[in-house]
Amino acid sequence: MDDLTRLFDLARILEQRLTMSVESKPDESPLPRSKVEDVKETSRALRGSIAEELAAAEDHFSEGNANLLKFHGTYQQQDRDARKTRRGEGLGKHYLFMVRCKIPGGRVTADQYLGLDELAAKLANGTLRITSRQGIQFHGVLKGNLKATIAGINATLLTTLGACGDVERNVMASPAPLCGGVHAELQATAALLASELAPRTGSYHEIWLNGARVDHDNPGEDEPLYGKVYLPRKFKTGLALPEDNSVDVYAQDLGLLAIVENDRIAGYNVLVGGGMGMTHGNERTFPHLAQPICYVPAVDVVRMAEAVIRLFRDHGNRADRKRARIKYLVHDWGVARFRDVLTGYTGKPLTPPQSVPVTGFGLYHGWHPQGDGKWWYGISIESGRIKDEGSLRLRSCLRTLVERHRPELRLTPMQDILLCNLESSALADVESTLAAHGVHRPEEISNVRKYSLACPAIPTCGLAISESERALPGILDTLEAELKNLGLEDEVAGVRMTGCPNGCVRPYQSDIGIVGRSGDKYTLFVGGNTIGDRLNFELADLIPRSAIVSTLTPLLRRFKEERHRSEGFGDWCHRVGIEGVRSLLPAKASSATGH
Repeated sequence: MDDLTRLFDLARILEQRLTMSVESKPDESPLPRSKVEDVKETSRALRGSIAEELAAAEDHFSEGNANLLKFHGTYQQQDRDARKTRRGEGLGKHYLFMVRCKIPGGRVTADQYLGLDELAAKLANGTLRITSRQGIQFHGVLKGNLKATIAGINATLLTTLGACGDVERNVMASPAPLCGGVHAELQATAALLASELAPRTGSYHEIWLNGARVDHDNPGEDEPLYGKVYLPRKFKTGLALPEDNSVDVYAQDLGLLAIVENDRIAGYNVLVGGGMGMTHGNERTFPHLAQPICYVPAVDVVRMAEAVIRLFRDHGNRADRKRARIKYLVHDWGVARFRDVLTGYTGKPLTPPQSVPVTGFGLYHGWHPQGDGKWWYGISIESGRIKDEGSLRLRSCLRTLVERHRPELRLTPMQDILLCNLESSALADVESTLAAHGVHRPEEISNVRKYSLACPAIPTCGLAISESERALPGILDTLEAELKNLGLEDEVAGVRMTGCPNGCVRPYQSDIGIVGRSGDKYTLFVGGNTIGDRLNFELADLIPRSAIVSTLTPLLRRFKEERHRSEGFGDWCHRVGIEGVRSLLPAKASSATGH
């Protein structure tokens, strides 16, 4: 009787999956498939004619190959600062390349960091940039140096494959280097997911590593997970703990919120559909928080991730890249339908998610014991840019400390760096070395600056319509002075700024979001929070950069008067509501916004 029951159950599951495959085919679209889909399908597993164009004399790649280069970890860009000068001299565009390392969980050895630092000096613009996804980017690489840069990164045993493109990108995890326990489990899971979800194509090794084909179990012509056309758009995964949501788990395409029992990770709440990108003036695009779909035991987390990716591969929008992210499937279908379709990919019923909210957010600055007799030191790095400029010689400082103490390094989602595995005898030297190089200790930096993020924007990012990284320091200078004036200098308030609405540093969850709108004007958002479990809302549009702080000042003044105990600025804005905070705007800001 048991065998017969099992046969009936198997038949029922097969029937459900067959029915699901019929009822849940990708939504038919009257629009033709986007050109990028054709480029991917005919690319011969991401080869295109990259090798041929790499050897040619031209300083840039064709559009099709430029799209394929993203999968290999590099973006073709231009020096936008040089446009006017070159145009006046009768010269064309000055092409540059950004090269991105994929670093699961942000873990870097001392040798790897020193190798990357050397490459930045020889082949890039002399700076390193920590990304808001715990990676490292090189900027200003010329086409003639591109192969050497990517090969040099691989020589450190890091990779750029899949750091960009329509695949799983860098897998994030809480960076805290606590000995053993759940933090170590998160890091191990991030590394496993990154390995299992990586593209299998051999094209990367053929093009960038001595021209030699590397044989895999799969020869690279057929991707077992991604197929010939890969995913409809990029896919991002992050692992968080309820008490540490520094990865912004609700902003991930796939967020995995750890459920801890008896000091071990028993499983994860699976959150799907986060994403910050939108387009000004296109109401069909919007930021979206990941939604709880199910719970998965820790042992099954890789299979669950693969199931979500396969669903996205089969059902994502391949006609309109602006609506191709998985968040639009979750939004348009609703959680119930998404859950039903996902069941067809897992082959068994899903367990409902547990009721576990996020409660905290870690910066990990300064000195902390690791639990194994050693220490880590967290350094706040403005906008993640590691450079020597004037009296601030951060790049030289880090190189000195890494050469001297050989720490493991952890890159954080806040674009900071943790020097790990330090002996207690190193503490005094670390602080004296920071001081000698003009690097401020975290306690010397305001909270509003420590919790800030900015994207690179102009001069390199082709999507940027306004400044960000170069503009935010000046805005923070003014904001710090105003906060001090109001007696709010110790307030924790996140400010995140982007040069376009694509949302790379997740501005739509922060207390204050500043998003490039047009030239020197921005859209302001308020009402999010540090732990990242809700979206903010638009406060004012087309605000000149010089008027950003003065637009916020009436709100800050009222916040000081009306706040509840332990209420943050974003929480107060959320409680007062859209109309309440807009009623406080200066007349010019209200007029520009149309309220």
